[in-house]
This record gives sequence, structure tokens and C-alpha cells, in this order.
Amino acid sequence: MGALSGEVIEDGNQKSETSTVNKRKPYAIWSVDGRDYKLKLTTQSIINLEDKLGTNLLNVISSTDNGSMPALKVMLLIAHQAMQKYEHGIKEADVIDLFDKYQDEGGTQMTFMTDVFFPIYQVSGFFSQAQTESMDKRLENAKEMM
Repeated sequence: MGALSGEVIEDGNQKSETSTVNKRKPYAIWSVDGRDYKLKLTTQSIINLEDKLGTNLLNVISSTDNGSMPALKVMLLIAHQAMQKYEHGIKEADVIDLFDKYQDEGGTQMTFMTDVFFPIYQVSGFFSQAQTESMDKRLENAKEMM
């Protein structure tokens, strides 16, 4: 064993080096009508979305840098794909109905974007842990301004 195995050799004595790696959350949650829905994009769902949208998914959120918001249809399409891993067989129409219920419960497109849409990206491996933490802080600041 050696440095690649996580062991450190000092003065001929082997010591075990423990590293704590912050793992990302396993999924995002969208709470609607008293139920929590788990969301996470798989590699296959990302490929499907890129084919359907004709662009990289990072391009979808890059427009938010200048203050604009992705189209609701695009956000719901991405949420639909993110639900497939845990909510087998859910249809796009079901997601649209869920969004209507979400709005009836006081949700808005803006809160959907900050509380559901961005977290999908965070748990799906688009950002490093540091980027996720930075984004969380900016989202909290944005929520305070709403």
C-alpha cells in the first residue's frame, strides 16, 4: 500500500489517513399535496433532455446569471425527467398537474426555480461541493429578497 491507498508513511511507520469527503445529497425533494417527491437526473435522463432541448443542460441555467428565468415548460420537463428514477411511470401531464397543486398551495415559478429546479442540478452532479455551497448561499439571499 502507499499514498494512493490513503496511507501516509512517516519515519517508516504507517499511519492511516482518514479523509472526510462531503457527499452530495442523494436527491432533491419537491413537496406537493402532502407528499414528498424525490428528484435526481440520471446520465440517461440528461442525454434524453439534451436531445429533446437541443442544448446542454448547463445552458438552460446559464440564462439565470443575467436575471432571467428558464421557461416553465423547460423547468417542468427537467423535473419530469428527474422524477423518473423514483416515481416510475409518472407522465409529463402528471407533473403539470402537480405544479398546479403546488401553485394552489402558494408556490410560484420563482420558488419552484429556487427550491426545486436548482436543487435538481445540485444533486445530479452538475456542480462541485464548493459550487453547491456557494449556490445555496445565493439562493438563500434571493429567497430573502422575494
